[in-house]
Amino acid sequence: MIAQTQKNRASRLALVLLMGVSLSACGASERLSNVGQAPGMSPIVNPQTQADYKPISMPMPAPEVAMQQPNSLWQSNRKSFFKDQRASNIGDILTVVIDINDEADLENKTDRTRSSSENAGLDNLLGYEASLGQILPDAIDNANLVGADADSSHAGSGKIEREEEITMKVAAIITQILPNGNMVIQGNQEVRVNFEKRILNVAGVIRPEDIAIDNSISYEKIAEARIIYGGEGQITDVQQPRYGQQVYDILFPF
Repeated sequence: MIAQTQKNRASRLALVLLMGVSLSACGASERLSNVGQAPGMSPIVNPQTQADYKPISMPMPAPEVAMQQPNSLWQSNRKSFFKDQRASNIGDILTVVIDINDEADLENKTDRTRSSSENAGLDNLLGYEASLGQILPDAIDNANLVGADADSSHAGSGKIEREEEITMKVAAIITQILPNGNMVIQGNQEVRVNFEKRILNVAGVIRPEDIAIDNSISYEKIAEARIIYGGEGQITDVQQPRYGQQVYDILFPF
């Protein structure tokens, strides 16, 4: 039974390693085909036609019916009298200002100690305690038949220091207007310098009231914000461990 279990584990390990080698081969073949070429740029497409695009659905208040009084140009659902040039319809463009300067410093320490002791004996048992010597070894003491001691201690400490700073701007497109007037935005930006490509993606939900007069909005006013900043290219590849090392780190138990 033990031999069969070890055989099954070895088979699963071999299968995982084979899958890792296959993925590595696929990635290696793609990289070999791009030797000497700069990273390709993604085409400009309609976000709503992408396979991973999903319209956002959120709780909405009851719809309001616009009422217009006779001999009046004002409608009850209007929020401003004059029209400005800020983004307000699907397809309009606005600027997202990203200025992240976060710093976190966390430190925790835990100490725990516990000790216990148990003793049990059988001094008297209707006179039969004298007969225990016929069953148990001579060295057994009736008054100290059972004794147990336990000590445990635990000490743990941890410290986290993190600092992030990103300052940039990116243009985003309004892709959806929710029933309550909030707008869904999405923006993608790619910049290639030599053989390194910088990628910036931003998405989320904004309020029209938060758009500044210069048609920009700050990132902290974006609800459900998703900001991705990364890159592709030769330098990024060198900074990543090999596939074999990643598989080894996952499978090695020590």
